[in-house]
Amino acid sequence: MSRFKAVIFDLDGVITDTAHYHYLAWKQLAESQGVHFDHEFNESLKGIDRMGSLDLILASAPRAYTPEEKLALADVKNRHYQELISTMSADDLLPGAVAALDAVRAAGLRIGLASVSKNAFTVLGRLGITDKFDYVVDAATIARGKPDPEIFLRAAHELGVAPADCLGVEDAVAGVAAIKAAGMFALGIGHPFVLTEADVVITSLKEFNLAAY
Repeated sequence: MSRFKAVIFDLDGVITDTAHYHYLAWKQLAESQGVHFDHEFNESLKGIDRMGSLDLILASAPRAYTPEEKLALADVKNRHYQELISTMSADDLLPGAVAALDAVRAAGLRIGLASVSKNAFTVLGRLGITDKFDYVVDAATIARGKPDPEIFLRAAHELGVAPADCLGVEDAVAGVAAIKAAGMFALGIGHPFVLTEADVVITSLKEFNLAAY
């Protein structure tokens, strides 16, 4: 028996890896505005929502932008990203992802998704796993991105589970901070020296063991 009543997963870097697609789309956008963009810069955007990421990129641009220009640029990036992810399939699921979801379901727990990606529903559909979740937060309805706990609190509320009874799974520093701020147990996917706020860190969902947390 698990001490949790629900497990709330992030998407990118946990269940699938769309980071490369985001990197390509952001790189094209950044360089079109005269901003150098590399993998190190891309890492700093991990867990940050679209407009927050755009603000970080444009902070290095040679000129200022109006809110309308920023929205237009964000749309350009998103359309490019959507073109890239249109080729995704179940082959893009990360190792252990389906087994972890099935283990949570077999234990009788509720399953939620808390991704700041406004393309989460599209990605889940491409991966063929939409029906494995009891509730998927619509990122378009979230006012504050991670590390604010809003998205995880929304997921818990809609799942009908108290935050203290939830296990959150994240690969980003901002995401782990959001889980902890929500009052949940944080399982990090990655490296312990990076995800220092997580309660437990594993390298991937291949190591997921609900009974151990």
